[in-house]
Amino acid sequence: MRYNKKALRIKIDYNNMMESVLGDKGISDTTFYSMAQDAQAAFEAVEAGKGKNMMGWTDLPYNQDAIVEDILATAHDIRKKYEYFVVLGIGGSALGPIAAFQACNHLHYNDLPKRKRKGPKFYVEDNVDPERMAALLDVIDINKTMFNVITKSGSTSETMTQYLIINNMLKQALGDKAKDQIIATTSVATGNLIKIAKAEGYKTFYIPDGVGGRFSELCPVGLLAAAVTGIDIKGLLAGARYMDELCNTPSLKKNPALILATLQVIAMNEGKNIGVMMPYADGLKYIADWYCQLWAESLGKNVELDGTPCNKGQTPVKSLGVTDQHSQVQLYTAGPFDKVITFIGVENYRTEVKIPNGCEEFPNVNFLCGHTMNELIQAERKATEYAITKAGKQNYTIMLPVLNEFTLGQLMYMFMLQTAYAGAMMNIDTFNQPGVEEGKNATYALLGRPGYDEKRAELANAPQKQTKYLC
Repeated sequence: MRYNKKALRIKIDYNNMMESVLGDKGISDTTFYSMAQDAQAAFEAVEAGKGKNMMGWTDLPYNQDAIVEDILATAHDIRKKYEYFVVLGIGGSALGPIAAFQACNHLHYNDLPKRKRKGPKFYVEDNVDPERMAALLDVIDINKTMFNVITKSGSTSETMTQYLIINNMLKQALGDKAKDQIIATTSVATGNLIKIAKAEGYKTFYIPDGVGGRFSELCPVGLLAAAVTGIDIKGLLAGARYMDELCNTPSLKKNPALILATLQVIAMNEGKNIGVMMPYADGLKYIADWYCQLWAESLGKNVELDGTPCNKGQTPVKSLGVTDQHSQVQLYTAGPFDKVITFIGVENYRTEVKIPNGCEEFPNVNFLCGHTMNELIQAERKATEYAITKAGKQNYTIMLPVLNEFTLGQLMYMFMLQTAYAGAMMNIDTFNQPGVEEGKNATYALLGRPGYDEKRAELANAPQKQTKYLC
């Protein structure tokens, strides 16, 4: 599909971050442009790092032509043969596929009759709650299910637990043919899963070495699930390429990702340690979840690049307009000045629903009649933006002309670049996750994984819980 770049360009409006609107609660032009040198240095650092080390994700919009064709062919085969497609994964291996699925497909995709769906029913097992696994097995027929197990290392406890359960069930049901219903997405050369895949004979897709989980949606991690459910994955990549073009400048007037990174870094330096992501479209609900991982894991660090101790980062909060106007916005308007709110709006929804006439005896209801739900959600977004701005709280708006694959690719890539720029300005390693590793290692020790004796001893010597603090 061809996309009109100019008509589909996403835009940002950061008026409500600035002093000209918020007075002394806003950012002055002087403060903003005083960051120009830091912003340029961050831009140059990201440009220099593209395609290297853990920045392999910057190549994904450009270097996957052959992989995309393989994915499309595999997805076509899956749609013909299977009634269910299940992703086994956690973190970026799950959040990206969920976000793209929700954004680009019918909001009740799995409930549609088969003739109206673009592919098999889709599920993502992104937890190890035993009730969740049991519930999945109640609604799928494993004989008619393709499973995609996704883990780069092949030692992710949650994912490999899911794999062990499913593989055992498939072998009991299908014997040697079980291998035909598992696709492995993993590292090409290292880790356990690639060894298992080769031994079992699984169809395999590869996660590039320089692509971490939270940056992996635009590689086979996310593209296979998207293609299976009928999403235009070439459109996703085209949108990402377009955003990369738009961000190919260090200008704080032209580079949208750099502008947003700079604003957030200034806000963090001023003590705004909470970032709220509030899309006004149910299709973008899980973009907020995906963004929370991207922002939190990348920027939450306790040392700078030179080893200087720090405790940096901004806590991301997910919200949904208009749903959370009735649960969170009271805090955002009347609470402390510790937040930046990111609104995401959609100019043209993919359908229009008219509000019919009725309730004539109730003017405070009847005024809605003759309008559309489209008008109502736009009015609610603008009204909430106004109320938050009137209260002196910093916010900015990202507008999508329409929600489709091309605009979603732009949005996700812009957020990835924003995160990389912000990390560079904060002088931290944006791409590691030592805090996550500590929890993983403790889990391994508790469950008896070989090689973790020292960690087990450390846990055994941890302070004991005192009964006076138990109730």
